[in-house]
Amino acid sequence: MRELTLTRPDDWHLHLRDGAMLTAVLPATATVFGRAIVMPNLRPPITTVAQAAAYRERILAARPPRSDFVPLMTLYLTDATAPEELRLARQSGFIHGVKLYPAGATTHSEAGVTHIDRILPALETLAEIGLPLLVHGEVTDPSVDVFDREARYIDTVLGPLLERLPGLKVVFEHITTAQAVDFVRSRAQGLAATITPQHLLYNRNALFQGGLRPHYYCLPVLKAERHRSAVLEAATSGDPRFFLGTDSAPHSRMAKESACGCAGIYSAPLALPLYAEAFEQAGHLGRLEAFAAFHGADFYGLPRNQAKITLIRENWRVPASYPTPDGELIPLRAGEVLPWQVATDAQNRPWAGDHP
Repeated sequence: MRELTLTRPDDWHLHLRDGAMLTAVLPATATVFGRAIVMPNLRPPITTVAQAAAYRERILAARPPRSDFVPLMTLYLTDATAPEELRLARQSGFIHGVKLYPAGATTHSEAGVTHIDRILPALETLAEIGLPLLVHGEVTDPSVDVFDREARYIDTVLGPLLERLPGLKVVFEHITTAQAVDFVRSRAQGLAATITPQHLLYNRNALFQGGLRPHYYCLPVLKAERHRSAVLEAATSGDPRFFLGTDSAPHSRMAKESACGCAGIYSAPLALPLYAEAFEQAGHLGRLEAFAAFHGADFYGLPRNQAKITLIRENWRVPASYPTPDGELIPLRAGEVLPWQVATDAQNRPWAGDHP
């Protein structure tokens, strides 16, 4: 296959940051994806409807000319989140989820949840009003091996939580293990998962290939090959409980290449070609459209996009870096050649054969 036309996809897990970084990275997503679930882990975090509304306006103002990209906003859940704020979020029309970061689990998660029992009133409210809970599913106990923290979270937190609140609607974000795949499949409804391109294409060896590779470091960390294979099989199976979420997370080169480098992989400019590569390797390129454009919209109860986008099988080289006022960004696969690219017209718009 040399050309693949898809319904325009959505990104159901994205970090856009704020200020100059937001302006620099948003076009990479907005020119390809129709919508994106925007993470609220700014400093300070987005914990109220008013803050989410203001952040949404900043995103809309940063869109490229003629862009119709729609940011889908979220709130950052804390021990002090009031049920009344969640009801306001549901009524807002522009907030589509509430993010649970275990305190200390990942970037800017310091204000996150310290223990699940402390947020039970908030979780009961989410179950009542039908607003999705978006979960970073890792325990933070330092005695637990970093490669086991997702599986331990399922056993000790998420599994018991869903037994207690079976009506809770949950997105298990950026799953990385066979245990997570099995857990999602064990529930008939109400639980889905996003999957990143790096967890489809790479196992933990990529972190150490020829030396320490900080631009392959993310949380949850890359796992063993058996886990990568299980996640790839789930993504390409056609199961509607699994859908696209890049978790593209820009950090400056200085922040990544430091004595204590930040977790996060910047993939937005090449995300859809990376997914195409993974699906082609699995022999299921024809299932990419549903994974990228249908499953997430259906789970969130939103209409599917009507526009189309075309991928062509033509080699291109990923830039070594992308400049920003906050310092250059090093993308995943920097300097390497990819087999798929998004086709564009003379105005550099994604092309599907329907532009004049």
